[in-house]
Amino acid sequence: MGISMKYKMLLVIAFLFVTGCSQTEQLSISENQNKLISNQEDIYIGFLLDTLQDERWYNDKELFESEVEKLGGRVKTLAANGSSEVQISQAELLLEEGVDVLVVVPQDAESSAIIVEMAHERNVKVVSYDRLIRNADLDYYISFDNEKVGELQATEILNHVSSGEFAYVGGAESDNNAVLFRAGAMKVLQPLIEKGDITLVSDGYTDGWNPAVAEENMDETLRRNGNQIDAVIAANDGTAGGVIRALAKVGLDGQVPVSGQDAELAAVQRVVNGTQTMTVYKSINMLAEQAASVAMRIAKQEEIETNHTIENGKVSVPSILLEPITVTKDNVKETVIKEGYLKEEDIYK
Repeated sequence: MGISMKYKMLLVIAFLFVTGCSQTEQLSISENQNKLISNQEDIYIGFLLDTLQDERWYNDKELFESEVEKLGGRVKTLAANGSSEVQISQAELLLEEGVDVLVVVPQDAESSAIIVEMAHERNVKVVSYDRLIRNADLDYYISFDNEKVGELQATEILNHVSSGEFAYVGGAESDNNAVLFRAGAMKVLQPLIEKGDITLVSDGYTDGWNPAVAEENMDETLRRNGNQIDAVIAANDGTAGGVIRALAKVGLDGQVPVSGQDAELAAVQRVVNGTQTMTVYKSINMLAEQAASVAMRIAKQEEIETNHTIENGKVSVPSILLEPITVTKDNVKETVIKEGYLKEEDIYK
């Protein structure tokens, strides 16, 4: 018996319905696959910080993340809280998550070499941010001319005191930048030391850049030297703060020139109030923007232009070095305020 025309029509409608559903499902799957592929193609940058305990690194974090996102990438930032072991574990975590590029502020210049090795095993390039990773096949280094920082610090102090008993308060010896700051300062001081115009009564590094350690070391220098000191070159604003607290205990704060570096708010306040002589401003905006741009271009396999090479003990590292700026009470408005790094009302409150 033949199939009725009405039944044939129902079969056709059912077939079209099923086919339509199938096409819709395929389209939905295709769209989801495209979204997945798109997500897989997003550039993912890992940013490893030594610490977020210092004010300046919060600024770096915010600026770097903002710039990467503006350039179309995504970023995860992890801070090691001063532990080399933690930083290595964090690097491993980011590599397992599939980052395209690692940007690293090394906690320890030497032990961070393993991070580069781990990254290269996964064909991930590493950019050393502000601090140099030593003895590794590092891909790029972005920082400031850190010897120049030390030169600026010593030069400005000599504008106030050109002879007498000086102290050098360095940063963490494990940080290659601290070594460079000291080298720059000694370029300026050494001729005067050799002439006998300057006596270096104290010259040491500060564990972990810890202001409390800098304060203790300065306390000891003052005790040993009968509270006689004519000038202090401190490697950064944190150590400068510790030095100034020690000087205040014996009534010498504001009487002895003290250098610094990083242009932290508290330090710039001390500069305008006269207890700290100077700080060095390194445009964190420029550093973060450069680093984000380089990381994104590396991920896109674009050519990277550099203006220096730096020896790290193993290779000549292609480097981008930016210019630091001396900040005194006379040019605060033309430097950190003009660039929007700090607000005038915060400094002068």
